[in-house]
Amino acid sequence: MLTLLAVMALGIAAGIPIAFAIAASGAAYLLFESTVPLLVVAQRMVVGVDSFTLLAIPLFLLAGSLMAEGDITPRIMRFASTLVGHIPGGMAMVMVVSCMFFGAISGSGVADVAAIGSILLPAMKEQGYRPPFSAALLGCSGALATIIPPSIVMVILGVTMGTSIGKLFLGGVLPGLVTGGALMGIAYLFALREKYPRLPKASWNERLDALRGAALPLLAPVIILGGILKGIFTATEAGGVAALYALFLAMFVYRKVTPRRVLELSLEVARTSAVVLFIIAAANLFGWILAAEDIPQKVATAILAISNNYWVVLLLFNLLLLVLGMFMETIAIIIIVLPIFLPILNQLGVDPVHLGVMVCVNLAIGANTPPLGVDLIASCKIAGVRYEDSFRFLAPLLAAMTAVLVLIVLAPGFVTWFPNAFIR
Repeated sequence: MLTLLAVMALGIAAGIPIAFAIAASGAAYLLFESTVPLLVVAQRMVVGVDSFTLLAIPLFLLAGSLMAEGDITPRIMRFASTLVGHIPGGMAMVMVVSCMFFGAISGSGVADVAAIGSILLPAMKEQGYRPPFSAALLGCSGALATIIPPSIVMVILGVTMGTSIGKLFLGGVLPGLVTGGALMGIAYLFALREKYPRLPKASWNERLDALRGAALPLLAPVIILGGILKGIFTATEAGGVAALYALFLAMFVYRKVTPRRVLELSLEVARTSAVVLFIIAAANLFGWILAAEDIPQKVATAILAISNNYWVVLLLFNLLLLVLGMFMETIAIIIIVLPIFLPILNQLGVDPVHLGVMVCVNLAIGANTPPLGVDLIASCKIAGVRYEDSFRFLAPLLAAMTAVLVLIVLAPGFVTWFPNAFIR
């Protein structure tokens, strides 16, 4: 077991991609500490991705890419501007709301950051916003795509936990909206302090005109959730419907994407999906070895020996996720850590949907926590600011997200009410 952990830790420390570090640790364990043939490495990795549900990942990624290319983002931002642009710090408010809308289409935090940031960051700079503040706000707002359906992270969580992805999607609706509202509250306070400008208040005619322009893109999440709720299609099939709808809008309605560009986007999505799925494949081998060594049961016994109190265990679990989020990639955390804690949390009666959304909010915080805050890194790169310059504006934004996490931990019904009301 020492070989497994040592090789993985050395690989990560050496900067080797996480998937290769995990796969190498599994192979090293079989080679030096087991009589199982190395052929099992390939077998377990293939089994890890042999899942119909995982098809949702490339399909939702493709839908988000097509929407980003198809003149969708400006329409969404214009509509958001008519809704909240007149509030102090109007452009900051537009950024958060636009990220919420686009997150309900793309399902990816980094995609959210890239699509919204490339347009809004230059405009905010012209209006006098400090670029480090804009970058910090964009990183945290982009992470809302991890919580708001159709979140790709929720698809991976559903596969890992054996939980209804449809229920996870619905469970993320209220927490996602409240987290977005909390970020807007912090942005509002910054705007008052820094005297950031507000946009002219839109008339109702302007709002209706902007809504007409954004109506077709905003139908995408309605179609996805509505189809799942009505039992018309599964979460995986919803990804196919979303991709087809995005293709129709981008090619035939707005005519912004050519067949050649569709092929290029498909290849980009295939490369991104391959990275994600390779991590899942390698982690399946890692999880199989942990199960063979009885590690989840041993960890469960050790933790329950410290305390079998529901709240103490939940506190330890959330603290661990927050710390790991500073150093590890989202998918790796899910697939390595969750199988270890899942038996304990199930034993304590934690609702799987409550647990899944709790993990999503944790990982959204981790995606903006140095040193490895991937959404924040992407945001700073687009904004053209040094990573460390954004830190001074980051603390209150992360505090607001953490406050929502505390609410989720203390009030499971905040997450479970919505899915339980619609899916039996």
